[in-house]
Amino acid sequence: MKTYALVVQYDGTEYAGFQVQVGQRTIQGELEDALAKLRRGKIRIAGAGRTDAGVHSEGQTVSFRDDQLTVPVERLPYALNALLPPDIRVVKSWLAQEGFHARYSAVRKTYRYQIYQGEFPSVFLRRYACWVREPIDWQAVEECAKLFVGKLDFAAFTASGSSVKTTVRTMYSVTVEQAPPLVLIRFTADGFLYKMVRNLVGTLLDVGLGRLSREDAADILHNRDRRLASATAPAHGLFLESIGY
Repeated sequence: MKTYALVVQYDGTEYAGFQVQVGQRTIQGELEDALAKLRRGKIRIAGAGRTDAGVHSEGQTVSFRDDQLTVPVERLPYALNALLPPDIRVVKSWLAQEGFHARYSAVRKTYRYQIYQGEFPSVFLRRYACWVREPIDWQAVEECAKLFVGKLDFAAFTASGSSVKTTVRTMYSVTVEQAPPLVLIRFTADGFLYKMVRNLVGTLLDVGLGRLSREDAADILHNRDRRLASATAPAHGLFLESIGY
C-alpha cells in the first residue's frame, strides 16, 4: 500500500480547526471529502499539527495510505484543488517511505505569531495578525524569549483538556522579527502542547507591555501553574509555518 504525503496551506478563519469534529466544518473534513471524490470512498488522513479554530497554515503536512487512487501523485494538488474550497490549497505531494506518518515522523515544527502595531486595526490584516495599539518593548520581549529555549517543562503554558503523557518539550529557538507594520514571533520545537504558542505569546506580550517582568515569566515557567500565566493570545495571529522530518 502506498503512503502519500501532502503539504497544505489554509486560511483557518471559517473552520473549527484542523481535526474532524461532528457537525463542524474542519480542514481535515474538507480534505477527506475531496479525496473521497477522487477514489470513490473514504480516506482517513493524519495531520502533523492539530491547529485550533481560526489558526492558519503555510506548511501543514498530511499523510495517508491508499492503494486505490488512480491520480498520479504529481497531479494530486491539481486534482484536489479543483475540489477544495478556495481557502484550502494543496501545494505539494509525494510518495513517502513505508512507515511515514505526518505527525509521528515529524522532528520539528515551526509556528509564527503575527502582531500588528498601529493606531487602528488593519482592514487587510485583521484576519491574520493580532492588533496591539499600545507601544511594546520588543527588546524586553526578545530577552524574555530566551527563557523558553531548551528542554523545559511547559506545563504553565498548556490549556486544560490536554491528555499528553508529559509537558516537557525541547524548544530550539524563539525569535522576534521586525517586519513593519508586523512583528513576527517564531517558535521552533520538537513538538507543542495544546495552545502552548498562544499562551507563550500572551505572556511575552505582557512582558513587552510592562505588565510582567522577565523574572515573573521565569517564575511562571518554574512553578508550572497555568493560572499564573497570561491570557491566551487570539487564534487569528497564529500560523503553522513548516514541519521538519
